Amino acid sequence: MEVKVREFVPFVAMVIMEACTIALTIMAKTALTGGMSPFVFVVYTNALGSILLLPFSFFFHRKDRAEESIFSWPLLVRVFFLGFTGIFLFQNLAFVGLSFSSPIVVCAMGLLIPSFSFLLNLILGRSKLDWRNTSTRAKVMGTIITLSGAFSEELYKGPFIRPASSASPTRLLKSIPKLLVYYNIPDNWFLGCTVLAAAVFSVSLFNVIQTGTVKKYPHVMKVASFYSIVGTIQCLIFSMFMERDLSAWKIEPSFDLFLIITTGIFGSVIRTSVHVKCTQMKGPYYVPLFKPFGIFWATLFGTSFFVNSLHYGSVLGAAIGGVGYYIVSWGQLRETEEKRNPKEERKPIKTINHHDEDEYKVPLLINQEESPV
Repeated sequence: MEVKVREFVPFVAMVIMEACTIALTIMAKTALTGGMSPFVFVVYTNALGSILLLPFSFFFHRKDRAEESIFSWPLLVRVFFLGFTGIFLFQNLAFVGLSFSSPIVVCAMGLLIPSFSFLLNLILGRSKLDWRNTSTRAKVMGTIITLSGAFSEELYKGPFIRPASSASPTRLLKSIPKLLVYYNIPDNWFLGCTVLAAAVFSVSLFNVIQTGTVKKYPHVMKVASFYSIVGTIQCLIFSMFMERDLSAWKIEPSFDLFLIITTGIFGSVIRTSVHVKCTQMKGPYYVPLFKPFGIFWATLFGTSFFVNSLHYGSVLGAAIGGVGYYIVSWGQLRETEEKRNPKEERKPIKTINHHDEDEYKVPLLINQEESPV
């Protein structure tokens, strides 16, 4: 019975996390469409998240001891760039991209993370191509498929799955589109996809920096709290130039305030804690496997509650990206097995640096794995 609970609880928790993430993304789309500045939203949510995460991180690691202080100069430099790539670049680009597109596009572009990380490792010389290895072939094929899905998402929308002529079965479903926004016309679809792809690339840069950081200082929640503070300060300085109208910073007790509080609590404490715990329980590959579940929730919400919102091309592109995502993930897992048991291959693997394996063994600490919120 205990074994079943250990298997069941992490699975349910991760599925719920993905559903909540998509729900908050739809709510963020609603706020942005209503006129809220994406830059102001990023500052407020991260400020609240940082305030909550800092004391929580010390409580989370209250029994742990680190050999090196996080206030050492090398770690402070790493924390600065973690905040720059994981908070400042990623979240500002992600919410701007969301304002031009829809939640399903956020899901589709998020699937590029392992492919971009793989390509970035090749560019930086952290890994090399060895076509004799199954893992290398899988990662290359998966990357091609994932990029094809992203291009399909960007270039082809297709007709609406549920046009305006569709009837809602209940009064409740008829009222939801009046309260929330999934997709608005006119859009700037191509620009939105491009900006979201840039946001995902910043996450890949974040992953490279994060790998070495957590090796030096394994208290992951403390690392997350400190780079969250640094990233919030960076966002504040940038947003003060982008939003000089003081009225844009004034938040009334309304839907926007509720969304800021909910996003700050969920993104900084709840989701991060669940991801870290699931990683500790099930291993480093468990949490990323649930990333494509966002496609399911985005499609379910988009077709159940909204009309003239979800395109066939969007779902097709996301589905293709999901297939590629799992192939790349399988290649990463296969590579780890090859390194642990090199005799299973025809020849020992000497062309891939060990840094590449560590890249995927560190749990992603930002919201990002996943979506803007």
